[in-house]
Amino acid sequence: MYAILVSIVVSASFGGFLAATGAARPVWVGVWAVLAFFVSMTAIGWIVRRRVAKVMNSIQDKLMAGQKAMQAQISAWQARPKGDPRAFMETIQKKQSALAHEALDMTRALDPFRHWVPLMQRQINTTRMQFWYQLKRFDKVDELLPHCLVLDPFSASMKLARLHAKGADLQELEKTYRKARARLRYNQSALLSAVMSWIYVRRDRVDAAYELLERACRDNNVDEEPNAALARNRDALANNRVRQFSNASFGDAWYSLLLEEPRMRIERRPPPGRFGKFG
Repeated sequence: MYAILVSIVVSASFGGFLAATGAARPVWVGVWAVLAFFVSMTAIGWIVRRRVAKVMNSIQDKLMAGQKAMQAQISAWQARPKGDPRAFMETIQKKQSALAHEALDMTRALDPFRHWVPLMQRQINTTRMQFWYQLKRFDKVDELLPHCLVLDPFSASMKLARLHAKGADLQELEKTYRKARARLRYNQSALLSAVMSWIYVRRDRVDAAYELLERACRDNNVDEEPNAALARNRDALANNRVRQFSNASFGDAWYSLLLEEPRMRIERRPPPGRFGKFG
């Protein structure tokens, strides 16, 4: 890594300078050289992180602006449906794909930093994997997943969903779930637990799904949405109402995993002026 090499050069140069000038005793020369190494590493890491954050923020701003525009278009269509709903959804999906492609292209700005900081390449791979996932390019997803830094709940949920889609056995799925959950703090594992419980239900392991949801309700705040879905699903399974099991409350976070197709609700409203004045 470039940061380590630069820090070694800085450390050796500083230590050599102190030794040549006699500004410090031999023991302190080593101490100051080590200190210079860590200071240099910290400074380089800070600079790189700031530049990476600038790129990531620009990508995030682009995505948020695009999603906001599409949500406004969907809301307007729901208020006044015009044309074929399937054709409208296809239009929205094309816009989503175009947005993901554009964001994916923006990640090229991260490439210059991949050799500077340890694990930076894995972080870049994780970002690109998420975009390829949304584009349904699962060949790219499967290629990148072994080289990703899967630390956040969403990436872990994607990995779990992908393993299920490929038909992995329950033992492998449970191992992946436990490993990912162990990294998460309180109130961070809701989506991951929702995915694993859904997989259990799909594989006719309702008892295992109930036990998982029982623990997930303790590990997360289920008093508010969308986490409240964990408690509702737990209660539904406890009362043998498996058909009421639903993760729809997680919204885009759930449907972006591509495990289920969202249902588009058409809200029909009477046109203005339908009820005129009488007399």
